[in-house]
Amino acid sequence: MARGLSRAEIVAAALTLLDEAGLDGLNMRALADRLGVKAPAIYWHFAHKQALVDEMGTELWRQVVAAAPRTGSWQQQMVGFALELRRILLSHRDGAKLFSGTYLTDVAVLEAQEEPLAALVASGVDLEVAVDISGVLYAYTVGAAIEEQAVRQTSLADDRYSLSQREQRLDPERFPLMTAAGRLAFPDPGARFERNVRRLVAGFEQWGSGPGGRPLA
Repeated sequence: MARGLSRAEIVAAALTLLDEAGLDGLNMRALADRLGVKAPAIYWHFAHKQALVDEMGTELWRQVVAAAPRTGSWQQQMVGFALELRRILLSHRDGAKLFSGTYLTDVAVLEAQEEPLAALVASGVDLEVAVDISGVLYAYTVGAAIEEQAVRQTSLADDRYSLSQREQRLDPERFPLMTAAGRLAFPDPGARFERNVRRLVAGFEQWGSGPGGRPLA
């Protein structure tokens, strides 16, 4: 095995290749060329591309776990988690698409989620509700990041998604609300994301600790 490659070195190179070529351009041969080795040196560590993608997704999860806040109210922690998850997913081309549905290869990443879950339960949140809250925030964040990246990367090639192009297709007199909606939604997706996350978390406070439970505080 040439150069004694480590899994961490391969994953770091794979994330760089992802930034350059996207998920479709990520393959074992291109990765081996980048590392200056033959493909079998990669297969020694990862039997196939999905195994590599799973490890890349796990590495992104490690970064989320390290960055997510561990102090403050459960509401502050949940907002902070969503913001850090979005930031890390957007830090790599196709990062959200790669991340979605990957298998966590490191049990320590799962173990690290015990503490924030415990903080929710300690605040009086029923475990089932806590799982639902976490799941809704996770799904919204990943879905929003996938959509944002797809639009952003398409916009690099043409301006079909620009606000000016959108407004040219709408008659503002006939569709005043949709015209105004575009002006609210398009300029700053990051601010809109944070605003929506805070609204979701505020809404969770009304779920209660279970069927017939009190509002979350």
